[in-house]
Amino acid sequence: MLYAASATLALFSFWLVLSGFFTAFLVGAGAASALAVVAFSRRMDVIDREGHPIHLSWRALTYWPWLIKEIVKSAWDVSKIILHPRLPVSPTLVRIKPTQRTPEGLVTHANSITLTPGTISVEVGADEFLVHAVTREGAEGVASGEMDRRTTRFEGGT
Repeated sequence: MLYAASATLALFSFWLVLSGFFTAFLVGAGAASALAVVAFSRRMDVIDREGHPIHLSWRALTYWPWLIKEIVKSAWDVSKIILHPRLPVSPTLVRIKPTQRTPEGLVTHANSITLTPGTISVEVGADEFLVHAVTREGAEGVASGEMDRRTTRFEGGT
């Protein structure tokens, strides 16, 4: 029930932000729409810990700003490479061992790697990731394990 209530609140809040209109009819229609979506979702049995991970909400407040900072830094590095006359790329594949143990943690880690410009998760498994990086330095950054540690902390590990 907690997941349903949280999903309803999230959907309704999102609807309010996108709508920008606060007349009684439109607010009521938004609330009814959010309730209908959650009712259908419950009937389809898709509201669960994995589909709506509210247990990660507070940890996201520290993880997302760090990830955004890393994305900006990587975008800057990739932009410098693109604008460099000699295009100094050194494509590298690196295998890393993730420390996450939940599907949410593994997906978050793999997606965080892919969101960071210059790197992409090629193969993702519970025991090993294969990551392609545009430069050796990018591969070393992935292999350093900082993103792995932060993602593990985000999912609730140590």
